[in-house]
Amino acid sequence: MNRDLAKQPPAKAATAAVLFDLDGTFADTAPDLGYALNTLLEARGKPALPIERLRTVASSGARGLLGLGFGIAPGDSAYDALAAEFLNLYEQNLCRNTVLFSGIAELVATLEERRIPWGIVTNKAERFTFPLMRLLSLDQRAGCVICGDTTPYRKPHPQPLLEAAARIGVTPAACIYLGDDERDMIAGRAAGMRVAVAEYGYLGTGNPPQNWIADIRLAHPMELLPLID
Repeated sequence: MNRDLAKQPPAKAATAAVLFDLDGTFADTAPDLGYALNTLLEARGKPALPIERLRTVASSGARGLLGLGFGIAPGDSAYDALAAEFLNLYEQNLCRNTVLFSGIAELVATLEERRIPWGIVTNKAERFTFPLMRLLSLDQRAGCVICGDTTPYRKPHPQPLLEAAARIGVTPAACIYLGDDERDMIAGRAAGMRVAVAEYGYLGTGNPPQNWIADIRLAHPMELLPLID
């Protein structure tokens, strides 16, 4: 456990809610994001990429996947049209092979048994998140679903997490936020929450996760349960 005493929330705050990032933490969405990317690649005579190569950039959405597949970035002349095509393909194939990570269903069920609300805070747009949660049959169970366009800000800004706590009706210091990207740790800590690294998730390609400032590190979602006050 890695603590920055000047910035971490009070360690003894009782856990009143658990919040999850979506892609790479709560659900393994890489297969369907990869399907959209590979459809674009193959339509242009390029070879499909294996899922193992896609997972590390899947949390970055169109920006990360198009960068990997086509070597382009926002601002490039072809980017906007290609991104629109990618997002339309993804929207049509949201839940072909997307599944919850092993242990997430059990963790959520146990939280509900303990009457601890849970929610989603993601940078994924509402256009994709709400239908996906319905397809996973979890939209009516989540205490809140905060997306990248729900508030004026996206993670690593803390506002989406503060909005989640407000909607559930708990103080930020009583929340644990679980994510698989450094921006999740930055946002959670800035919101005054305890933060947990989903080491089973995508983890990105930037600063190595062992360097992220976090309170908890989980190899499996169910490891969180003994740490909830």
